[in-house]
This record gives sequence, C-alpha cells and structure tokens, in this order.
Amino acid sequence: MNPLLNFSGLPQFAQIKPEHVAPAIEQLLAENRVLIERLLKDDVSPTWQDFVVPMEDANERLSRAWGPVGHLNAVMNSAELREVYNATLPKITQYYAELGQNLALFEKFKALRNSKEYEGLSAARKKIIDNELRDFRLGGAELPDDQKARYLQIQERLAELSARFSDNILDATNDYKLVITDRQELSGLPDDVLQAAQQAAQEENQSGWLFTLKAPSYMPVMQYADNRALREKMYRAYGTRASEFGKPEWDNTPLMEEIVRLRGEEARLLGFANFGELSLASKMADSPQQVVEFMRELARRARPFAEKDLVELREFARVELGLADLQSWDVSYASEKLREQRYAFSEQEVKQYFPEDAVLPGMFKLVETLYGLQIKSANAPLWHSDVRFFDIRDAQGELVGQFYLDMYARTSKRGGAWMDDVITRRRLATGIQTPVAYLNCNFSAPVGGKPAVFTHDEVITLFHEFGHGLHHLLTKVEDLAVSGINGVEWDAVELPSQFMENFCWEWDVLQGMSRQVETGEKLPRALFDKMLAAKNFQSGLQTLRQIEFAMFDMLMHSNFEAGGGKSILQLLDEVRAEVAVLIPPAFQRFPHSFSHIFAGGYAAGYYSYKWAEVLSADAYSLFEEHGVLNPDVGARFRGEILAMGGSRDAMQSFVAFRGREPSIDALLRHNGLLETA
Repeated sequence: MNPLLNFSGLPQFAQIKPEHVAPAIEQLLAENRVLIERLLKDDVSPTWQDFVVPMEDANERLSRAWGPVGHLNAVMNSAELREVYNATLPKITQYYAELGQNLALFEKFKALRNSKEYEGLSAARKKIIDNELRDFRLGGAELPDDQKARYLQIQERLAELSARFSDNILDATNDYKLVITDRQELSGLPDDVLQAAQQAAQEENQSGWLFTLKAPSYMPVMQYADNRALREKMYRAYGTRASEFGKPEWDNTPLMEEIVRLRGEEARLLGFANFGELSLASKMADSPQQVVEFMRELARRARPFAEKDLVELREFARVELGLADLQSWDVSYASEKLREQRYAFSEQEVKQYFPEDAVLPGMFKLVETLYGLQIKSANAPLWHSDVRFFDIRDAQGELVGQFYLDMYARTSKRGGAWMDDVITRRRLATGIQTPVAYLNCNFSAPVGGKPAVFTHDEVITLFHEFGHGLHHLLTKVEDLAVSGINGVEWDAVELPSQFMENFCWEWDVLQGMSRQVETGEKLPRALFDKMLAAKNFQSGLQTLRQIEFAMFDMLMHSNFEAGGGKSILQLLDEVRAEVAVLIPPAFQRFPHSFSHIFAGGYAAGYYSYKWAEVLSADAYSLFEEHGVLNPDVGARFRGEILAMGGSRDAMQSFVAFRGREPSIDALLRHNGLLETA
C-alpha cells in the first residue's frame, strides 16, 4: 500500500518514501481527470451534490497526498525527496491550470449559479460558486486555445522557478560555515550561543566554534559580537546569499527577472494591465495605486520617527562605541547596546524568562481562557523526534482540531516560520472531518539538558503562527473551499496571526508564561515595564523597512518591465531613495532571498502584513476596551472572525466583530507613531 493514498486519518510520515510520490500523484491525477470527464459528459443540470461534491472530494484527496510531500520537502529536505518533488510539481501545476482553464467546467458552474438551487444554498456555498466563477476568469478559462496553451506553459515554468529559488537559498545558506578557534574573537556573544556553536563544531569534527547563516546562529552574532570584522564578514555572506557573489548555479538573479517577466505576461493574457492588478482581483485592496498610496501615507507618518531613531543611533554609536561611521553590520549591535543602556536590560536577560516549558502552557492557557477550549498533548506519527502533537477540545470535551508543532532549526528545514493545513474541516456523510494544521518555527533547540529558551521576539513569532493555526482550526464552516483559511482574502489572512501578537505585551498573560530558567522566578514587573517602554524602540525604522519591502514588491509587479532599461536592484534603490532612511551597502542582495514574493504566495501581496496590521490592531482595541482576557469578547472574535473562514468577505467579518470599518489610528498608537501633544 502506498502511504500517500491512505486518507483515513493523519499522514504516516515514517512510511512515506521518495519512491511513493510519483505513483501516488499520477494515480490521483488520472482518477481526477476521468471523474471530470464524466461530470462534463453528464447532460443533466449540475447540482451541488452531484457536481461540486465529487470534484471537491477528488481534489481534496490530491491535496492530502501532495501536502505531506511538500511539507517533508520543507522540513526534512533531502536530495532524493527534492528531486522527486521538483519532478512532480509541474504535473500538479499543470492539472490545476487545466482545471482553471476548462471552459466546459466554467459553463457548468455558470449553470449552477443561474439555477433555482443557487437561491436556496447557504451563504458559504454561494460564496464558493461565486469564487469559482471569478477564479475561472482569472485562470484563463475564456482565453482562445493558443493563449491557453501559453498560459499553461507560464504556470509550469513559474512553479519550477519558484521551487528552484527556494532550493538555491537553502543550499547557499547551508553551504556557509565559519569556524573560529580563538575565543578572544567571540567576545560579547552569550554563553548559550557559544555553547550551541561549540556543539555545532563538534558535530563536524572540528575544534572551536562553528557559525552558520541560519537565524539562531547568525542573529546573535549581528546583535552581540564585539568583533566588528566578524559582524561584517557574516553580514556580507548573509546579504549576498543566492546571488552572483556565490556559486553560479545558486544565483537567483536570472530566476527573479524571469519570474517577474512571466507574471507580467500572465496578467496581460488575462486582460490586466499588470500582475499587481491580477493579484488584487481576489484581495481586499482595490488597485496597486491604492496600495502604494496606503504605503506612502504610512511612510509619511513613520518617517519623522525613523529619522529621529537613526540620528540617536548614529550619535550613540559615535560617542559610546567609537563607531564614527555606522555601517549596516553595526546597526543590530549598536541598537542592542543603545537599548540596553536606555532601558537597562538585554534581550539575553529577557530570554532566560521564556523557557519552552513555560511559554507553551502559557500560550495554551490564554487561548483556553479566550475561547473556552482545552489543549492537550496527543499521539500521532511524526517526521522528527523534536515534533509534538496536540488536540484542541471544546468545553464539552469534543475534538475541535489538532496540530503539529515543529519548533527548532535544523539543516534539512527551510528558514522562517509558517503555518500550513494538513486536513480541512468539512461535513462528510460520516460526520464532521476534524481540521489539522502544521506550525513550524526555526528556534534554537535545547542545549545541555535545559529546556529551549526563546527571545521575546521568538515568543511573538510563536503566537503569530498559532494565530494562523487557530484561524484554520476553529472554523465552523462545513464546506471545504471556504473552511478555515480557505477562501480568505490574502490581505486579511494575517489578521488572526497579528492579532495574537498583541497578547505578548500583556502583563496578565506574561505572568502565566514566564519562569527564570535557573531560579524558577516569574518575570519581574520592573523588567516587564522596561520591555514595554522599549516595545516601540526604533519602530519608525522597522515600519519603514516593511514599507520598503511592500512598495518594492507592488511596484515591481505593477510599474516595472523585467528586462527593460532598469534592473530589479535599481528599482529597489529607487524605492529606498523614496522611503528608507537606512540604506544598505551596494553589495547587499536582499531580493535574492526574498522568498515571500518569489517563492511564496505574497507576490504583489507583501503589503498584506501592514494592511492586516491595521485590522488586527483595531480588532484588538475592542479587547483593550473590555479587558484583554474577556471571554465574551473572545467568543465574539471566535464567532465573527475565526469561525467564519472565507464564507463571507473579510470586511463583513471585521465590521460584524468591531461594529464599524477599520481605522489606522490603533496601529499608529500601538507602534508609538502618533505625535503626542
């Protein structure tokens, strides 16, 4: 039996081998194509039960076979798995592109939309049919045959380029190893970082300390290493990954140009002026112009704060650190020193109060309080010994959802943090199918028999991903295509995740999730007050940085011609000249590892983070008004936002919860970007 074709229950990770992938996917694709042919031959008028449901079943089987393959490729990457993943990906891409272009299917959905049955369907099912009609138009169903063929070629090539873009970053990141044998060169680095680096060296049969470009190794060097030459060396290596400065086969430059050019061609085929317009056709924002104006307005409000941040940092670096000329590789280091001086605490000190065995139960308790749930450890087949699995039950003990938690960085795992769906809630003949999610982070693993400890930023990251997870797991919708995160506009999908981050700044919440790793004492109020005072430290600079990325993304996809007179790097330089106050060195190649837009779902959508931050800050302000641990407001948030999934427009859900449309003021207030009288 092929474990990828077993759809009863959870994926059997230990049994899945690279040789299972192609046969399983090919079998499912063949079965699905036969089914679609049969549905199209059927002369009777399409109904929900006889037309939509069989297709939904078939496509769900395909995604439940392919999902674990994509997941393992991201978290347990190997040469064999990568090869079979990259060989199979074009077949999956082609199948979905064919579906999206199938004019006969489109006609069937139109007939269902115009039938008497449509009027009697639930709001969720109406939304699914309306979304399908929109997606057929966006998928090229109405194109003439020659253009359809070209559209298919573009989809396959884009999938291939995105996968290669990711692989190149992973390979370039894994390739870099720096061994230091002189302890003097490592002054300033915290003990736990040195311990991890020493362990990494021993694993490679080396003496000394081994550093890599993975976040748990790279970030502390930039933040704490007194050795400026070491910081510059690591910064240069990190900032030039997957570019022309490394191995030619890992250079993402030509891939980026081709990706942008093909996206532009795809958009024009479908009758849009540019890819930005195509991307926004299924989002909350109306036009690239509206997004750019939103970003410029935010930049205008943040800029005075950012300029002040930079003047202070340069002055501090000159006077206190003897750095007359502040460079990019000095910024994290000088910022950490300034913060320690101004607020009299360090990230490292705070980190000791957030061991994993206090943070996780504390986060679970918060969610249990807000939404009336119980979260308990459970058993499931896992892909790595570090992974844990949990059940979420309601007050009556009924199973609501389940999730995997994979928290630590390792060589076989791509960087960053993300949530993905394993199984989606839907009603079957046998009852409700329980949703399941993956939550992935890249934190430092435990060292020396102690629990893992997290920086406060890492705690925020964990809460963020858990917010995505809850959006998927707490849905009440029973139709697959709009259940959980499905069908939610991309610029609203960050609302539940960013909303969760706010609780990481609440004394009542942190009380329940902190413990000094050596002494066991709770986080002291005085330290918390310092953290709170430092919360918006350099938030002007951070806001402009996000705006820089978002504007670069949107302009590149709406107001730029790949292969024209201007390069992608020149476009980024123009954006920086307009909105940034901190300009990186000329050798820096940020776009070459900007996976969000070149290999993730954020193309012409990176602005979503700031857009959704407006929504999440404003939603959270209702909790601030009524008590942040208020179960009544929690029940309302769960009912109007989390439970609704994509069954109605995100703006309707927001207004149903908040009682009005969103306002930018809460975001500015949370980020300390309001002028105080």
